[in-house]
Amino acid sequence: MHIPDGYLSPSTCATLYLLAGSGWYAALKRIKQLLATRAIPLISVFAAFSFVVMMFNVPLPGGTTGHALGVGVAVIVLGPWGSILALSIALAIQALFFGDGGITTLGANCFNMAIVGSFTAYAVYRMIAANSQPNSRQRVLAAAVAGYVSINAAALLTAIEFGIQPALFHDASGMPLYAPYPLHVAIPAMMIGHLTLAGLAEAVISAGMVSYLQRADLGLLRGVSSLAQAPGPIGAGAAAERSQGRLWWAVALLMLCTPLGILAAGTAWGEWSSVDWVNPHAREQIGAASANHAPPVSVPVGMQKLSALWTAPFPGYAPSFIKSPRFGYLLSAMFGVGLLVLASLVARVVGRKWPRRALRS
Repeated sequence: MHIPDGYLSPSTCATLYLLAGSGWYAALKRIKQLLATRAIPLISVFAAFSFVVMMFNVPLPGGTTGHALGVGVAVIVLGPWGSILALSIALAIQALFFGDGGITTLGANCFNMAIVGSFTAYAVYRMIAANSQPNSRQRVLAAAVAGYVSINAAALLTAIEFGIQPALFHDASGMPLYAPYPLHVAIPAMMIGHLTLAGLAEAVISAGMVSYLQRADLGLLRGVSSLAQAPGPIGAGAAAERSQGRLWWAVALLMLCTPLGILAAGTAWGEWSSVDWVNPHAREQIGAASANHAPPVSVPVGMQKLSALWTAPFPGYAPSFIKSPRFGYLLSAMFGVGLLVLASLVARVVGRKWPRRALRS
């Protein structure tokens, strides 16, 4: 679901950057009163959680792979605005350092997964959870359904963005300039896997995390808006720090398991590199994953130009100086999580020194 550079036209990318930018601005504005509270460290925790969760690939029908997003539980704890920021941060780290998603398409990826995914999860969760108690089984069910629906909403938007490219952007002979598969191919190819295994993975993760928080820290399930109502710099207390510590330990445990994430063979649909489009074996896989519709005979011109725009330092979560793919994958996970741990520590120091009047501004 991470759209690479070259799959969307510049005008499509610009439009989706504008939409994503509006979401980022609104999110920052909505949570500005929480900057000296527990919100920023929690955003860092869930950005790390989402980053790690997205490294666990699961095999999908058609020989491709997919992954969960972690958006369901992020919305439940942080609300939609905090979730937007957490997932956007994770997606930015993936694109900039690991080439997982493009730079030109970062706005599209954030709009699909962070913004639409968050608001969809929030709406579904609120509808099903209704007025139930935070420790009720109804909340666990609501989390599962919210996660499932949100990842499929994001996948559907991604498929539509892919599918409109050949109709809107092609050369004089009708050859696509960017993503080559039309809607009737892109939507089934993307949605079959997400409506089944990837959606199920997101549902299980969302429900499992809510069930865990019901036992570990019920206060987190009351939403981040309740944090602003407590007096003083929330998160400075020992109980709050223990709670955040448990979440970081959970992220660390997942991080150590990330080498399992590369056991699933295959590439996610729509994430093939420009090299794959001219590789005979990869072309067979692309065609098989696209309902046996053969890919174009050559790399689309626009895709070829934009795909070389940015070279990540550690492409494919595989540092060049590490020979073992599994260890390189783990090292990449440690690097990404380390960045977010550092951000959390800085936020905690700043939060303790921030004037308390910031909470009332």
